[in-house]
Amino acid sequence: MARKPNVVLLTVDSLRADRLGCYGYPRETSPHVDALAEEGVLCERMFCSVLPTQPSYTTLHTGQHPIHHGIVGHGGEAELKASSPYLPEVFLQAGYSTCAVDSLWGEKGWFGRGYEYYIDPGIRHHLNLSVTCEELNSRAIPWIREHAAEPFFLFMHYWDPHTPYTPPKAYQKLFYQGDPSDPNNHSLDNAWAHPISALVRDVWLRLPTGPVTDAEYVKALYDQEVRHMDDGIGEMLAALDDLGLTEDTLVIFVADHGESLDEHGIYFEHHGLYDSTLHVPFLVRWPGRVAEGRRLPQMFQTHDIAPTILEACGLAAPPAMDGRSFWKDLTGEQQGGRDKIFSLECTLQAKWSLRTSDYKFILARERDFYGTPMRELYDLKADPGENHNRVDELPEVAARMEAELEGWISKRLAELGRTEDPLREQGITMKAVMETH
Repeated sequence: MARKPNVVLLTVDSLRADRLGCYGYPRETSPHVDALAEEGVLCERMFCSVLPTQPSYTTLHTGQHPIHHGIVGHGGEAELKASSPYLPEVFLQAGYSTCAVDSLWGEKGWFGRGYEYYIDPGIRHHLNLSVTCEELNSRAIPWIREHAAEPFFLFMHYWDPHTPYTPPKAYQKLFYQGDPSDPNNHSLDNAWAHPISALVRDVWLRLPTGPVTDAEYVKALYDQEVRHMDDGIGEMLAALDDLGLTEDTLVIFVADHGESLDEHGIYFEHHGLYDSTLHVPFLVRWPGRVAEGRRLPQMFQTHDIAPTILEACGLAAPPAMDGRSFWKDLTGEQQGGRDKIFSLECTLQAKWSLRTSDYKFILARERDFYGTPMRELYDLKADPGENHNRVDELPEVAARMEAELEGWISKRLAELGRTEDPLREQGITMKAVMETH
């Protein structure tokens, strides 16, 4: 009888796709991830279903769109239903050893569901954001060694690119030459004028030479953290090789969301339904099962990932998972994908978005802290950076997409036996925090 495949789900918090070499970034931030892409399949257009961390990881685990599972904000009061499907529970019931090396369970209890082993190095830190890839690997690799003879599902949650950007000393000279506190540099004036960004500055961007003035310095810190994370990924992949597990292991690499570095006036945070935060990397390696070096141009969403992993392993996805498996796309048996992407956020902004290959429409449910427009429309072919809001120039396109978005929301709610948009129900969950600053 053939051995069941192992699954190693490598996830990274706050990692933009476009800061990796395999997605076209010129800096050498990701040699190990780039090598992983050469050994497997890369999805060029994977998009988050929801921002930020808690709702996104809930989506990854349930295989449900957030309108379905109901967790749409970080730190909100909504609770995941016990009846919701959960990826590690399926593997546990199929005879797998399941392990998470993560710290989310301390924030929301459902993140521990289905895990026989839950290893939380973050408990040693005041903030779980301080956990490094070395710490995570030092716990995970011995666990793999101990369980190498049995099929296992391992979930890893790397935090390194998340704010605060505090790369280890060995990385701090990469990607930047200049004076981060140059008084003649005003590229961060707008950032520090805003209370959210000023809070970031006051917490972790104070230098002995004075306040940081150069945005490129902060972006370099982010890139240094990405390189640091990449070395951690390299260590994990090398461990699988050393233990002789590579051939029998499905490796998935994905981020929960991206990061706004200065786009749209959002500095060093992960909100705003733009591609800087919605477009995430997604790579798969499984020697002999997926071809090396393939790139898929079609669109997918993160709630499609759980059913895809299950099909790859020959397991049936629970009927309540509404994501679509794209395993046959990864193996080359079909070319599917999505023609429309519906995403949302409800933490520092309360917004919906509808994306097609040509346009993105963003609709706000309430005013946010940045004063961004209530309706936005971007021509993605002419303006891939989403810099020019064309909602007034193309009113017919905007009206059509708004009607389609509202219709989709209403239809999904009716199917679920609900009437109220969860963004209206729950509101901006971080409002109380920000109103104190």
